[in-house]
Amino acid sequence: MTTAESASESSQAGDFDLGKLLAERAAERYALHTRYLNHQLPRMLHTIGFDKVYERAEGAYFYDADGNDYLDMLAGFGVMGIGRHHPVVRKALHDVLDAQLADLTRFDCQPLPGLLAEKLLAHSPHLDRVFFGNSGTEAVEGALKFARFVTGRPRILYCAHAFHGLTTGSLSVNGESGFRDGFAPLLPDTAVPLGDLDALARELKKGDVAALIVEPIQGKGVLTPPPGYLLAAQELLHRNKALLIADEVQTGLGRTGDFYGYQHEDGVEPDLVCVAKALSGGYVPVGATLGKDWIFKKVYSSMDRVLVHSASFGSNAQAMAAGLAVLSVMENEQVVANVRATGERLRSRLAALTDRYEMLADVRGRGLMIGIEFGRPTSLKLRSRWAMLQAARKGLFAQMVVVPLLQRHRILTQVSGDHMEVIKLIPPLIIGEREVDRFVDAFTAVMDDAHHGGLVWDFGKTLVKQAVANR
Repeated sequence: MTTAESASESSQAGDFDLGKLLAERAAERYALHTRYLNHQLPRMLHTIGFDKVYERAEGAYFYDADGNDYLDMLAGFGVMGIGRHHPVVRKALHDVLDAQLADLTRFDCQPLPGLLAEKLLAHSPHLDRVFFGNSGTEAVEGALKFARFVTGRPRILYCAHAFHGLTTGSLSVNGESGFRDGFAPLLPDTAVPLGDLDALARELKKGDVAALIVEPIQGKGVLTPPPGYLLAAQELLHRNKALLIADEVQTGLGRTGDFYGYQHEDGVEPDLVCVAKALSGGYVPVGATLGKDWIFKKVYSSMDRVLVHSASFGSNAQAMAAGLAVLSVMENEQVVANVRATGERLRSRLAALTDRYEMLADVRGRGLMIGIEFGRPTSLKLRSRWAMLQAARKGLFAQMVVVPLLQRHRILTQVSGDHMEVIKLIPPLIIGEREVDRFVDAFTAVMDDAHHGGLVWDFGKTLVKQAVANR
């Protein structure tokens, strides 16, 4: 680099100072969101006391300005699979930026997409090819398009309570009416109950079904299909010349204790698989649609169709480098084995509490995807309080647990879905015994308080007032 070039680069860098901008304006974060973005988000965060200010993050923890740590049991809805700011991913991104690759020319074949596809397919031995997009919903959109094209059929089946994304095609296979309301007309797709093979068979007999899309564990409610369902569904679909699409956007990349959630059932080999979230390393959005060779060859059947399905930012170097680094970390740090061991420790310790707390109805899930469900108590005093919450809005008790977990114990969790008395735990896959102990101890303290009429119920009254006011 010449002296003139160095001076020019220095001058250009001086035109924008990110650190200075954040130092000057970071305190306005909630005001900026209220004015320019989704104005209901800061309102909701203020209402439930989630309006924290986090200064930095590392691994499974956030830190505030005073250095207090907050345990992350949400992982950015599953995006932060290997934790926040993993050094291997950070180095890969620095390296790919420093390499100044000729990226996204659109008229060449860069090595990184091929290398990441090779790595992903090594974990998916029955699949052959990959399309890279930018998100989970894009991965689903691609699978829906491919299935419709190669079968020549218009209709996709999906399961009640499913969540596959919020773009129009993905929304058409979304099993929650709250997300769909007001966005019609959608695609002519049909819901079937999760696990109901008879309902699946009835729809397939109509002869217009291209595929069934299914989450191996549903994110909304953490619901698992009955044993044998996926294999039986696959056989029914193939018998009727339809495809099986596995949405592994949240369950994939080790979340359930196998690389994919469908691998818990022998013989299941989906025709198309969707992944995203954790593949990003928490940095660069990426989604991938994996499929069988014959599907891709039929979609891209000639040179005239070479761009029939594409994405402007798909296969970009930063996303590919992040994905390769994530898979390297998973292999070298034995992340899937950790998920199996830590997930079983967490689930079993929580399940042991069901006999202790009458409002703790169920603990379920696989690996580090765990649902904690609450239910109607038996004692008269607690029954009346439970009824008060349910009359105002179903799901308020779960929210009553989530809030003190954050405010008193500095643990971030989420209610699993609207109008659900379920908390979902999807922490970073790298947590261990220390984090299990901290969560179980905090959860026990909150449940003790709830069962003995403590401060949790004072917050419950606030939630009731808010729910009634929003009707």
